[in-house]
Amino acid sequence: DRTAKLTRIDAHLCDLKELQIRDGLHVLGQSPEGVLLRDLLVALARVPRGSAPGEASLQRAIAADLGLMRDTAEMPRAEAPEGVPSFDPLDCDMAQAWNGSRPEALEAVSDAVWRSNGDTVERIEMLALRLVEGGTGAPGPHSQAVLDCLEMDLKRRVQGSGTAEISAVLAALDGRFVAPGPSGAPTRGRPDVLPTGRNFYSVDVRAVPSETAWALGQLSAERLIERYFQEEGAWPQAIALTAWGTSNMRTGGDDIAQALALIGAAPVWEPGSGRVTGFEIVPLARLGRPRVDVTLRISGFFRDAFPHQIDLFDSALRAVADLDEPEDANPIAVRVRTDAARLAADGMDADTARHRAAFRVFGSRPGAYGAGLQALIDEGIWEERADFADAFLTWGSYAYGGAVQGADARTELESRLRQTDAVVQNQDNREHDLLDSDDYYQFEGGLAASIETLKGEAPRVFHNDHSRPERPVIRTLDEEIARVVRGRAANPKWIAGVMRHGYKGAFEIAATVDYLYAFAATTRAVKDHHFDQLHAAYLEDAAVRDFIADANPAALAEIAERLKDAVDRGLWKPRSNSAYDQLSALARRTPKETAS
Repeated sequence: DRTAKLTRIDAHLCDLKELQIRDGLHVLGQSPEGVLLRDLLVALARVPRGSAPGEASLQRAIAADLGLMRDTAEMPRAEAPEGVPSFDPLDCDMAQAWNGSRPEALEAVSDAVWRSNGDTVERIEMLALRLVEGGTGAPGPHSQAVLDCLEMDLKRRVQGSGTAEISAVLAALDGRFVAPGPSGAPTRGRPDVLPTGRNFYSVDVRAVPSETAWALGQLSAERLIERYFQEEGAWPQAIALTAWGTSNMRTGGDDIAQALALIGAAPVWEPGSGRVTGFEIVPLARLGRPRVDVTLRISGFFRDAFPHQIDLFDSALRAVADLDEPEDANPIAVRVRTDAARLAADGMDADTARHRAAFRVFGSRPGAYGAGLQALIDEGIWEERADFADAFLTWGSYAYGGAVQGADARTELESRLRQTDAVVQNQDNREHDLLDSDDYYQFEGGLAASIETLKGEAPRVFHNDHSRPERPVIRTLDEEIARVVRGRAANPKWIAGVMRHGYKGAFEIAATVDYLYAFAATTRAVKDHHFDQLHAAYLEDAAVRDFIADANPAALAEIAERLKDAVDRGLWKPRSNSAYDQLSALARRTPKETAS
């Protein structure tokens, strides 16, 4: 009904408000100042960074001081003390009506209507900005402890980054020692990666997945399965999951942990060292659902840096395939037996057939990297979605695990994907998004295009948000693209930020159009109104169009050509009748003509 629709819209708007976006680009040797420094510090303090009082979430600390939630030292989902609402500003239903108190400190930050949890979260965020900017006026001891930590530690780390970067570059060029530092995403509770300018190192691969990553991966797996069941009315039987080495380093193994949880296995750690010594199979009675057949598409860096995790997952899946369980509870065992019988019938010996039937980890051939789609997009050398599928399968059909290091297994990969229900891509931080890099459309879009071509129907595609470890959010690719287009790509704040950077800012705008186009070409997640929003923000807005023309004329011509090609290929039906003529005119102009 109308009330329910308005509630969903309100929740969506609150979600957009919570979307963290960049304000401008990083410049080597420059630390943020003023408002940029304030906003970064609030982002760094949003999630917990440790167990000390000053390392708590600033937003939770404010809520605790104002009596809106239990003490921040308690577990987020613990039972609230009597009289204190069970509210968590980092993990709540934004659309739910607010029934808690309305402290004067939050009343004072805004004159807007206050009716939902989302409104409460927004006011807490606004108060956090004021406190960090002014440094005084904390509503209580919890938030004061966090503010003191920000001032004495985090702020100094951020302010020292610019100088440290220049010093490190000069030292490296002079052949001198560059101090080491850990890798990770600072907005995910990792302030230890600051200051920047250090020679970052990876994690102990023997301790991946970590116990923290396992907690997140297990929770994300259950939420993913729950959402799929709610919307499809059946359990997912097979999922294709992307695993990247860079995100594995930042998170300690979220992706591999989620994959293990989906198949119904769990890591076993060595006491004291935290190193993974093996795995255990979770019994069906404890799992409470059927197992899910998972196919991993790993990156080249993951293949090179994390062979232990490849073998761990491969061994766990083969152990699950050997279980004697009901067919409807263990699709892995059923499919391995079926595929092994088919290969044996074709003349392969039984042991080899069984081994190849259990291949579930695929990537590029040894020494190669990527997914093979970039050239097709950049050069426009494609006609239909099947072309992307062929490139993806040709490039990434090499099996890994155990004694196998890059066996050509296109037939086996096609068999896996032909039976896949959903594609899953996890994003571990909000310091970038899926329209910032070609890797997302190559892996996520490549899997979707391949499954659609092989199966004859498009799979469900999920782009999960793991940026807050205590609250993984399951979103479809459609939802994520809508959030990023509306919240970042077409947002005047982001556009104004990149416009400070001249030709490079114009390049970032053009790249955003390229990546949206690529998702439209490889998936069904991009709608007409997404292109309309970017066209209106970049080309119909005279100030932005003139900026691009002056700062980077080639970028303007490229944007016009890409959008025109989207119309020509049927990816976009513009809302404006004059859009195509405008795009044609801009695409034909040389850079010199565009600048004039």
